[in-house]
Amino acid sequence: MDHADWGIADLPDQTGRTFVITGASSGLGSAMTRHLARRGGRVIMAVRNTAKGDDVRRALLADHPGADLVVRHLDLLDLGTVHAFAARLREEDVTVDALINNGGIGTVPRRLSPQGVESQMATNHLGHFALTGLLLDRLAAGRHPVVVTVGSDLYRIGRVNPDDLAAEHGYSPGRAYAASKLATVLFALELDRRLRAAGSPVRSVLTHPGMAKTDLARDAPLVARAAEAVMGVVFRRPVDDAVTPMLYAATSPEAPTGRHIGPGKPLRRARPTFEKLSRPATDRDLAQRLWTRSAEITGVDIAADDGVSPR
Repeated sequence: MDHADWGIADLPDQTGRTFVITGASSGLGSAMTRHLARRGGRVIMAVRNTAKGDDVRRALLADHPGADLVVRHLDLLDLGTVHAFAARLREEDVTVDALINNGGIGTVPRRLSPQGVESQMATNHLGHFALTGLLLDRLAAGRHPVVVTVGSDLYRIGRVNPDDLAAEHGYSPGRAYAASKLATVLFALELDRRLRAAGSPVRSVLTHPGMAKTDLARDAPLVARAAEAVMGVVFRRPVDDAVTPMLYAATSPEAPTGRHIGPGKPLRRARPTFEKLSRPATDRDLAQRLWTRSAEITGVDIAADDGVSPR
């Protein structure tokens, strides 16, 4: 297992680069926003709750008055807001240097998106699938352009059925979350293959934060929240350690594709660690089937020639 001798202190100056971060109003997203803004990056904070996003922005500006932060509404569960978000960036002719697909929900009771997809799958995977496709032309013009997908080691226990993204059979909040994280992993790897085959300057890098101290389980049942709290006492990393792999992937052209970049082993210093992927992440047939189904639902596909192909 390889690694990079890199920490947040090594984060280079990001002046002139623009980052889009989903879920930027809390947890990992707000931490990444803070570090990138400190280093001169412009951050477009894509958030579901703009009032909360404004609060985070004000707090960051109080510490760093020169920070370039923009709050924009984006609800990954609702593809209509994804299209509107991307359309506004296109109207403003914004060049995106890094898209960090970070936002997500976890272990929630079953509900469906407006498109009839289970909410965790819709939020964690489909929303980001559509957003990436719609912003690919914005990224292609960027400096060291990269799509950073935030996955999870729970992909190893995930099962995805592209023909049942509504999770109609035997729903479990935990299983649905693992399925959504397998979907994000499959997406990031398939995107990497397609971008390389097309000779695109955009790179697709897959990361994960390890066990991090965030509020992802805030909507989970009480028992699940209690279990999260107990695990967090010993194993969960502080947020600033957990975001190390994502910041490395978003700012280092040397970050490898086709690997799962994590923070390393628990209870050790966080540094980007390049983990090999195992099944089911390496199932290319499943990745292609999921891609086809995702394109059908979202109305967005990534073509080999011109980047985005609305259906």
